[in-house]
Amino acid sequence: MVEPAPARGNAEMNSVSLRAGQYGFTLVEVLVTLLVLAIGLLGLAGMNARMLNSQFEAYQRAQAMMLVEDMASRIRSNPQAARNGDYDTDTVHGLNNQNCSGAYGVSIDLCEWNQALRGASVEASGQQLGSIMGARGCIDNVSIAATGQAVIRVTVAWQGLTPTVIPPLSCGANAYGADDRLRRAVSVDVVLAYLGV
Repeated sequence: MVEPAPARGNAEMNSVSLRAGQYGFTLVEVLVTLLVLAIGLLGLAGMNARMLNSQFEAYQRAQAMMLVEDMASRIRSNPQAARNGDYDTDTVHGLNNQNCSGAYGVSIDLCEWNQALRGASVEASGQQLGSIMGARGCIDNVSIAATGQAVIRVTVAWQGLTPTVIPPLSCGANAYGADDRLRRAVSVDVVLAYLGV
């Protein structure tokens, strides 16, 4: 009588059938890994784009603060003209291209600030590129007290990249989109004390 050797044959057969059912399993693992990797890379690209927008917004704010401080220092250096209202011209600066030759005093201050708002410091192909997007500047006499103390507000407005809260300052209003949510603005109040007798 011949004894069958089922144990060994069945074990081999079982392992072969298990391997046959596992074909393609590694491919599925690779595809799932690629899908997870692709989603991660898309997230990374989105974060990079948001970071670039935030970086540009911060750059524009820093440039606007430099422009505001430039005019504030010009006003501080000529307090009598500021008290007389010579800087408050009811003009929105940064809109037109002015020639500053021959100007002096307050006129040169306003003309050079206008040129800085327009970006005249950097030019390429005849275009002024050295400023923030759509820069506008406003100078307002906020108050002149009986004591002779004057408060002059210097404001710079510009266009941002993403909508946000509408700034309470009126400079550049309705110039950057239908609802003004792209408008950004910074201001400095220059206080000129009266030191006379």
